[in-house]
Amino acid sequence: MKSRHQPRPPSRIAPWCLALPCIAGALHAHAEAPMHTDDAGTLAQGALKLEGTLGRDAHTRSGELLFGMGLLPGLEVEVSLAHGRDKGQSPATTLQGRGWGVKWVPIQNDAGWSLGARADLGHTRVRDDATPAHFSERAVTITGLATYRFANDQALHLNAGHHTVRVQGVRHRAVTWAVGHELPLTAQLRLTSEVFGEQRSRPDKALGLRYEIAEGLKASVAVGRGNGRSFSQMGLAWEF
Repeated sequence: MKSRHQPRPPSRIAPWCLALPCIAGALHAHAEAPMHTDDAGTLAQGALKLEGTLGRDAHTRSGELLFGMGLLPGLEVEVSLAHGRDKGQSPATTLQGRGWGVKWVPIQNDAGWSLGARADLGHTRVRDDATPAHFSERAVTITGLATYRFANDQALHLNAGHHTVRVQGVRHRAVTWAVGHELPLTAQLRLTSEVFGEQRSRPDKALGLRYEIAEGLKASVAVGRGNGRSFSQMGLAWEF
């Protein structure tokens, strides 16, 4: 007797299940542009920020809009919307994401160590027009934050965390880490450098520039390479 279950046609979704944790992380990264490594610092109570970024990661082009608010002293909340297209596929695969973040930094110092943590929730909808199979992923990330600020205005940022992504009923878990450095070149211009990655993958490396156009208004660019692909980002942020 023949089975009633017909074999499914090949789908491009399977490779996305493996690649999605990296893509979701890029779409929901909430560190101050152009860095992936977050700093142990928050907005002042009542302060707001609005940030927009455009990025490229291999064949994926993405844009993100983020809103943040200093809710209490040492406590910041963020929401973000993101859209991405993988032009390496034909037709292109579309990603639509949204994220929520809470950042708590009880120890903040202008010089020396600042310590805190953040929690992020993300949801990404993946649409593959080549097949009828569409799916969503949900991500949870917990990250410890540490920043050491030097007397000469340099800053060293350290991140260590755990990332969990659920895709089509399968969970992917990984330990994450990041090390970033900020070097002032002028009163308005800073050079950023960082190395970051996750368990079972090689590290990514990036260099960037952040320029303060006016008080609270900053523009940034960054380029990087790792794991056989290159990536870049440009952004504009306004704190008020």
